[in-house]
Amino acid sequence: MHLVDAASKNFICVPVVHEVSAVIATEYFNESNRNDTKAFALVTTGPGLTNAITGIAGAWLESRHCLIIGGQVKQQDLASKGLRQKGIQEVNGTALVETITKGRMRIEAPVCQSSISALISLGETPRRGPVFIEFCIDASAAPASPDYEDIDPLEARVGSPTTYISEEELQQFRNLLSRSTRPLLLLGSGVSQKVVLELEAIFEDLKIPMASTWTGADRTNIDYRFFAGRPNTYGMRWANVYQQQSDLLIAVGTSLNLQQTGFNFEEFMPVGGIVLVNLDSAELEKDNPGIDLGLQVDADEFLKMLPSELEKNTEVQDRLEWIDHLDLVKSELPIIEAIHISPKPFVNPYSFIYELSKFSKFNDVVVSCSSGGTFTSTHQSFLIKRGQQLISNKGLASMGYGLAGAIGAAFSNANSRVILLEGDGGFAQNLQELGTVINNSLNIKMFIVCNDGYASIRSSQKSYFNDNYVGCDISTGLGLPKWLEICDAYGIEYYKIDSSNIFSARFLELMDSQKPVFFEVSTDPNMLYFPKVASKILEDGKMVSAAIHDMTPKLPHDVARKVFKYLPQEMWGG
Repeated sequence: MHLVDAASKNFICVPVVHEVSAVIATEYFNESNRNDTKAFALVTTGPGLTNAITGIAGAWLESRHCLIIGGQVKQQDLASKGLRQKGIQEVNGTALVETITKGRMRIEAPVCQSSISALISLGETPRRGPVFIEFCIDASAAPASPDYEDIDPLEARVGSPTTYISEEELQQFRNLLSRSTRPLLLLGSGVSQKVVLELEAIFEDLKIPMASTWTGADRTNIDYRFFAGRPNTYGMRWANVYQQQSDLLIAVGTSLNLQQTGFNFEEFMPVGGIVLVNLDSAELEKDNPGIDLGLQVDADEFLKMLPSELEKNTEVQDRLEWIDHLDLVKSELPIIEAIHISPKPFVNPYSFIYELSKFSKFNDVVVSCSSGGTFTSTHQSFLIKRGQQLISNKGLASMGYGLAGAIGAAFSNANSRVILLEGDGGFAQNLQELGTVINNSLNIKMFIVCNDGYASIRSSQKSYFNDNYVGCDISTGLGLPKWLEICDAYGIEYYKIDSSNIFSARFLELMDSQKPVFFEVSTDPNMLYFPKVASKILEDGKMVSAAIHDMTPKLPHDVARKVFKYLPQEMWGG
């Protein structure tokens, strides 16, 4: 209560209904802010902290700086060793978040300001992450004084990672470059969008294809001449096909996790080498995927030096055939496939999101949910314009992220429109924050893809468990609200979209308004989300996944022969 009182006199305070929303909104505020303004989350002790842990874990996995301040009982009421609880609502916050924060500290008595500043700053050091501080209530109530001794609050200090490339590493990189005629630059969230946009014209002159990971989705855009898509296990099919034929993947600011390589990572980049640029040595030393060169260097700094290395070590004309192949793959494998059709009156989410992206503005902030069918269709179909932001949290892939994230982005970008894309199941997990939206008149356009439940779970149960459906929709016991009545309760404008009124005059009017709007998008509950990299269950129970280029449904043989020009026939069924 003392912290809230102090914060209200020094900061803009935004109350939310649930603590997890406070942390998620803080993460997305900071991630989408273009002028270095920061937000922090303030929660109470006990359930306030445990409610916040999902958001802390999400920020940790996405390497995003996020400050969380929690309350704690009086110092004398702290449980002694071996005692579960002494104070009211007491839990050991610093212990709970030990593995998912860059730094953590319990303040049992007043400390000097420099100690707090040092701890907060730790979250900005590579590899970034959340910082947690909990205040015993008697410490937070104590008067300020210049007399407190300086202390070292950090449980562990980390040294600065290597910020330069050794001559030996540079020569190795140059050797790989000089042999490459089919390079592909893959950008992750470790690269800043600002730096990419500054260098974009140079890379275009050099005819370098650029792709992006899902968490770094807005580092590339449809306006870039050699845009190579967003490869992933549920990624754009043409991006997966093209990536797998590169002879040198330069992956910058990404970890190349299993979603990015496919679970069959042994067949990732089968005809090419991999250079991985990441500040975290553990990412460079892991066994998946096998890499040819790992560089522990700042992603932005590496990207800035890359054009000069390309100019010195490669010839632009050698890449012309590779560029022609990019154009061919794009033309043969369009984003919207024949499978992206739904019976009336339903709307196909892939087609709808694809068309919606054309209506979006360059300064829109797009917030996608972080798991499920809507997440998949957004990242496969949304065409990001130059300068747009698209934010999600894929590492934790938690449901319920969308609305809280959109709130944070809306406060961070007061003059922009926020477009939220979320599934009905995920939205139901955090819908109480509609009150926050309406009370603050946030310009959020909420597109809720409604398929009566958890489409991803239903799809898995259909594919792997012989249609034995459990807890995935209304018919199996999952309860979801009537969205019109929810919107009426909160006083939010509601508009239902089906096949008869897509992009109608009324729709466009609501999109251009400055008020929050809830769009219910009616989709087929029985729809399956394709294309994807499929797996099969063997008799011994093991699951085996296809290579990332081998997506379901399979390509017609004549198309496969064209687009898999650089892969051995046995890898694509030729």
